[in-house]
Amino acid sequence: MRTSRILLIGLILAAAAAHAQYQWVDKDGRRVFSDRPPPADVPAKNVLTQPKGARAPQATAAVGPSASASASEPASAAAGAAAARPAASAAGGVDKALEEKKKQNEAAEAARKKAEEDRVAAARAENCKRARSAKATLESGMRMARVNDKGEREVLDDAQRATELQRVNAIIASDCK
Repeated sequence: MRTSRILLIGLILAAAAAHAQYQWVDKDGRRVFSDRPPPADVPAKNVLTQPKGARAPQATAAVGPSASASASEPASAAAGAAAARPAASAAGGVDKALEEKKKQNEAAEAARKKAEEDRVAAARAENCKRARSAKATLESGMRMARVNDKGEREVLDDAQRATELQRVNAIIASDCK
């Protein structure tokens, strides 16, 4: 019974030691989480959290007072790290995946605009073709009729023909460039 208690206490202590977590900001401004201490080139001011008694006294002294002084200072350190992150990625191109995604979005937007321009150009070409055909018919002198709002057929007189010819010429001027 006594050995099982000792074994249980030993397992609990081992689990607590395995749960030790370090958190620091690397040279690129990214937060790093690990169960191992940060490399020696990471300054003590960039170490955000660490297990108690796990690092040299200078690192503990640098982090300890800021952690106990106020709860807002770690937040300001995180904000400073977040502010440094965009500048580092813009200057050095750190986040290649983000830049690649941005380029793909720009290419997709350009392709969408090109397709829209092509669709508009095709519609204008079709309008131009129809307007030229209508102009040729109006200038031919043949009798023309159209259906009014009541569904009755009415023959175009010379004034209506001239008005319709002006409308068709305006369409040609705008769509046949």
